[in-house]
Amino acid sequence: MAAFTLLELLVAVAVMAILAALLLPSLSQGKESARRVNCMGNLRQLQLCWQMYADDNGDVFVPNDWIATENGGGANTQDFSQTSWCAGDARVDATTSNLQQGLLFPYNTSTAIYHCPSDLSTIVDANWNPLPQLRNRSYNMSQSVNGYPLLTNIVIGLPVDTLQPCYSNLASITNPPPCQLFVFIDENEVTLLDDQFGYPSPGWEPGWWDMPSNRHKQGANLSFTDGHVEYWRWTAPMTPALPTGYTQPVSPGQMPDFTRVGNAMRQKAFDGLAD
Repeated sequence: MAAFTLLELLVAVAVMAILAALLLPSLSQGKESARRVNCMGNLRQLQLCWQMYADDNGDVFVPNDWIATENGGGANTQDFSQTSWCAGDARVDATTSNLQQGLLFPYNTSTAIYHCPSDLSTIVDANWNPLPQLRNRSYNMSQSVNGYPLLTNIVIGLPVDTLQPCYSNLASITNPPPCQLFVFIDENEVTLLDDQFGYPSPGWEPGWWDMPSNRHKQGANLSFTDGHVEYWRWTAPMTPALPTGYTQPVSPGQMPDFTRVGNAMRQKAFDGLAD
């Protein structure tokens, strides 16, 4: 039986290397596509929990009022904490206890549905040093679906609805319609702090109070009030320009998607009054 010559062996190895180089990007893209589908499944599960809570509570949405602020990436200062769909600061929560204390947890006791499989961000210690443990949560809920719009925010002394325009129940939703009003969003790991996705009211200087994720091939997943989930690909990368804890500037390339996200939320000029 004839053996391979050294030259033939080297040619065979080179061919296999070329084939591997051609196939690996496709395999990588396939894995990301699978993770994106998994992420969409998570949001469908959370959206179902959100709907079941409203069904059990006279059509009133689950509260979305655990809000935290900080000074430019430093230690967290909890300004406004109320019973909510979940609680805690995703950057430092080493356990799932805050997820389990949330009002949606009884409807699905899997903590895995709170985490996007493409989110590789890790928690930090008390000195903000990164730890190897992955975060427990990747998603936030839009300020537009807040269960307590008339609740007084103790920090500003005004009802929640004044600074965070929101609807309290399905019947109150008028603009945008339920099929266009998003509930959950796959948020950028740099801006994800508390459990609420905030957005400035009309007339405010444009800025990402919270920025969508860039994990899924420059895109993110969103669930909507009517129950469906969509994948949105951004025209420009959602790459934060400032450290965590700051309002992120909106680059010219991001402006179309900044407007697109805003159009999928309740818009109301600040007047110091609640509905």
